[in-house]
Order: sequence, then structure tokens, then C-alpha cells
Amino acid sequence: MKLVFAGTPEVAVPALDALIASDRHEVAAVVTRPDAPAGRGRHLVASPVAERAEEAGIEVLKPPRPRDEDFLARLREIAPDCCPVVAYGALLPRTALDIPAHGWVNLHFSLLPAWRGAAPVQHAVMSGDEITGASTFLIEEGLDSGPVYGTVTELVRPTDTSGDLLTRLAFAGAGLLAATMDGIADGGLKAVPQPADGITLAPKLTVDDARVDWTAPALRVDRVVRGCTPAPGAWTVFRGERLKLVQATPAPARTDLAPGELGVGKNSVHVGTGSYAVELMWVQAQGKKPMRAADWARGARITAGERVGA
Repeated sequence: MKLVFAGTPEVAVPALDALIASDRHEVAAVVTRPDAPAGRGRHLVASPVAERAEEAGIEVLKPPRPRDEDFLARLREIAPDCCPVVAYGALLPRTALDIPAHGWVNLHFSLLPAWRGAAPVQHAVMSGDEITGASTFLIEEGLDSGPVYGTVTELVRPTDTSGDLLTRLAFAGAGLLAATMDGIADGGLKAVPQPADGITLAPKLTVDDARVDWTAPALRVDRVVRGCTPAPGAWTVFRGERLKLVQATPAPARTDLAPGELGVGKNSVHVGTGSYAVELMWVQAQGKKPMRAADWARGARITAGERVGA
């Protein structure tokens, strides 16, 4: 088939690579979000998908809005058979959805209908899911509600951050998306409507969602830290300033600390929770680079009874 691939961040690049490498399909163009400011200088930078497409000599379309008539006219000129999508980042209007004969097929990083929305991997980790995966489905105007072509499963490991899990799903999902394109081209793969039961939502995480509640059990604290890593980044407050929690681990043997109370040893930093403590491994103080928690504690000269989160 002739394909127009839509995607923006680094997590979409493995899928684009899989389709470029396919000897059955032609990636005629790529649709991605416009260049965005990045870095200290806030210079405009192309998306990872745009950079990869340009390296491969593929036409790149960057419409400010996918309903813009210039973009729609160019898409009609290309006349794709199908438009595979991975984390494009903009809502597609009906006028765009109707152009390819086989529609727009999205790779979504959950086992639909679980975790429909912008942050499925983060919510899976924060909710303590033991198994998650990726799904390919035909995009409709509803939120991730279209019929599903295929799925692939992935175990959630006890120490996985959302970044760890998303990286694995990006590569597993790339194979699934390529296989889905093959099946559609062959004519034998049919999309199956999602069940009405088991629907959960995964809205984009806010900064408030990432603030740690130290009265919660240690397992919940652990899940929030892992689920919000690398973005938006779990955090708490220490001496009136924000402290980012880069890495922490449950410490069941430590039960003597009140919620939020710091316990500082020679080479360790523990914090009390609603159950047992967690050990802080890496933190990032405001305006500083990430550092080992023990080094941060020595520099901060923490006194007995001091707390975080107040």
C-alpha cells in the first residue's frame, strides 16, 4: 500500500522505521507536528519523526492544524491507501479521516478498551497493572474507540518506569503496526469492535498528579514515582522548594518514620509513608542537576525530624 505516516515524538520512530524497511509498502509522506521551541535558547526544532523522515528522503508535512485546506489538498494529491498513526498529537477531522481508502490506523500503547487517552503507559504503571500492551485500531471521531485490528502484550516489571515500558512497547508495537498494514493489504484482516466493558481512561498527567502524597502506602508512592518518570516527573516539597524524585524504591524493613519524615543515614535517605518507608535513590533539587539522594542530603544538612511534603 501507499502510506502516509503520522507521528511526532521519539516513541513513534521505531514504527516509522519498520514501515520504511517493509518491502510491501511505500511511505510516501510523513505528517508531524510543526517545529517547536526546545533547549535553553528556545530555538525551533523539528520533531524526531520529521528528522527521521528527512534522513530517509521522505516528504514531510507539518500542518498547524490537520483541518487546514492546504494540507488536506496535498493529502488528496498523494492519495494514500492507509495512514498509520503513532502519537501524532492532534485530533483528525472527518475530512482527513475520509481520504485514505483504508482509513487511519492508530498504534495505541494499551490493551484497548483499557486506558483510552493520552497517557496509557503512565496510568498502567501508576495503577499497578501487571500486564499491558499495544493495540492497532481504526480511528473514529471518538476517543480511541475504534475497532481493533490486533494486539501485543507486555509484562510490566516491578521496577519499570513509564519510560522503560514505553520504550519496549514502541518496538513491539512497531512490529504489530507493520503486520497490521500487511493484513489490511492482503484483505484478510478485519477490525473487531471493542467490548463495552473494561473501558478505563488515561488523561494526560498534570503536575498536580505527579505530586507525592506521603500519607499513601509505600507501594502507591513507588508507582507514582515510576509512572511519572521521565515525565511529568514525581515531586515533593522540601524547605519550601520543589524536590524532584528521580528514583525511589520501597524499603519494607524501615517502619519507624512518620509520613514525610526523613531518615538520613551515612549513605541512605528514607522517607516515611502511610505504611513502611521508601528509600530515595536519586533526586533533583530546584535549579540543580539530578544527584544521588545521599549526596543531596549531605549538602542540605538535614536535621532530625525534618520532613518533605509539608
